[in-house]
Amino acid sequence: MTEATAMEGRIVGAALVSHHPGLAQDEDFRLKAGDGRDSDLIAGYGRLRRHLDRVAADTLVIIDTHWFTTGYHLIDAGARYEGSYVSDEMPWYLADRPYAYDGDPALARLCEAVAEERGIMARCADHPALPRHYGTVNLVNALGKGEKVLTLSCCQNAQNEHFLAMGAVLGEAVRRSGKRVVILASGALSHKFVPIDWQQVHPRIYHPDNVSSAHHRARDQEAIALLTAGRHGDLLRDFAEDFRRLPWEALGAHYLQMVGALGGVACTARGECLSEYENARGTGNIHIWFEGDA
Repeated sequence: MTEATAMEGRIVGAALVSHHPGLAQDEDFRLKAGDGRDSDLIAGYGRLRRHLDRVAADTLVIIDTHWFTTGYHLIDAGARYEGSYVSDEMPWYLADRPYAYDGDPALARLCEAVAEERGIMARCADHPALPRHYGTVNLVNALGKGEKVLTLSCCQNAQNEHFLAMGAVLGEAVRRSGKRVVILASGALSHKFVPIDWQQVHPRIYHPDNVSSAHHRARDQEAIALLTAGRHGDLLRDFAEDFRRLPWEALGAHYLQMVGALGGVACTARGECLSEYENARGTGNIHIWFEGDA
């Protein structure tokens, strides 16, 4: 980011955050699934919330891996969202979840303006019937305390360089906004589901042994090591031919846009693991915090 002045906005923090639906179930359900112990991702939400309290963000930007778009990066520009969420993916499991939060139309329009300046294929979406996705709703309900929320999409026909460029657009828009912003990259690492008739390997469903394969576990741990060391350039160097193809959730679009906003290959922000690494239907999940500008 450019040298900050008193009037410039700042990315005061960022995080890779799991949103998987098991975390939205009641405690009794989670304890049973966890062989008597809750998912550490739940406690991790509390650790992340303490960071959010400390940095006093005005707006949470959620890069939602369930909001797939085509042709454009979309920026959610609505002013207010309130309703009851039901997942069309698994309505028996995630339904009747109330949500209520304010959007950030001003920051959304700034993102759109910067994208136009730079020739980036991005535009705002502001439609009262635009559906919500649980990559946003679950995080707002788990973490929100009245901050404004702006959701960014994951464009399914974009390549790595496009996601990085869109992240840089977000970073510049935040700088111009005068706001304190935290970016939440909402999604998993490796995202290979186990078959419908799969039998769990370990009695604790969250245990890493239940991730889809030893290969996926190993690659996730390699990525976590790079992230905690702040070696984003090394991770990005091999991303297209390696981690994207595992695949990461949404082909890694959540992480790529986040790190693009933090400086791309020049980013050296060291990650702090806020949870254990856990399984969810074969996918690899963790919360990792990256400190931003003070």
